[in-house]
Amino acid sequence: MPDQFTAQAFITTDIDDNQITAFHPGAMSFAHLNRIADAPGTTLAIVSPDGREGMLEHSRDLGAAGIRHVFDPGQGLPMFSGPELLEMVGRADALTVNDYEARVVEQKTGKRLDGIARLTKAVVVTKGAEGCTILTAGGGETHVPAVAPEGLVDPTGCGDAFRAGLLYGMARDWDWQRSARLATVMGSIKIAHRGGQNHKPGREAIAQRLAHAFAEKL
Repeated sequence: MPDQFTAQAFITTDIDDNQITAFHPGAMSFAHLNRIADAPGTTLAIVSPDGREGMLEHSRDLGAAGIRHVFDPGQGLPMFSGPELLEMVGRADALTVNDYEARVVEQKTGKRLDGIARLTKAVVVTKGAEGCTILTAGGGETHVPAVAPEGLVDPTGCGDAFRAGLLYGMARDWDWQRSARLATVMGSIKIAHRGGQNHKPGREAIAQRLAHAFAEKL
């Protein structure tokens, strides 16, 4: 969009990995101009932080088309009301949030996470060094421990790496626990590298980490 700046984020991280983010959406505010119908053959998607109208429309269109997708509101949570969040959760196969975002979702919707899980197939809550918790529609709750990283360098992008692993598992019809195990491996690889996407792990290295941590095959 020639008359708009590219979206920009400036993230300040302290030595305890607390972060403050300054963000300008720029062209991202026009995300609703990207139509789900313009991506024929799509079978899996994620609705993650984007322009408000884009997130709402993509959620509606994915739901209407019956396309499996993850709802990952992230930093976009303040833009939505409780009823809007519940609608988007209800259309998705899974809700992914960190522990702070989980509390915000509960406050905005007036529902506990176990109740929200009944609206979808799974709620996946990441908890940093404590791993993640999976709540399913049937009332089950599973904890997946964190994988020890080679170093604690930079947490920026760990959530995205986690979701990449989760989506990989979903694309192969793995169960939620197996998908989350790969997701935690991806997060542990990311945190050992500076920058959001400066690391390039190979498939064999990922498979070795997954096998060592959980005795799982990639």
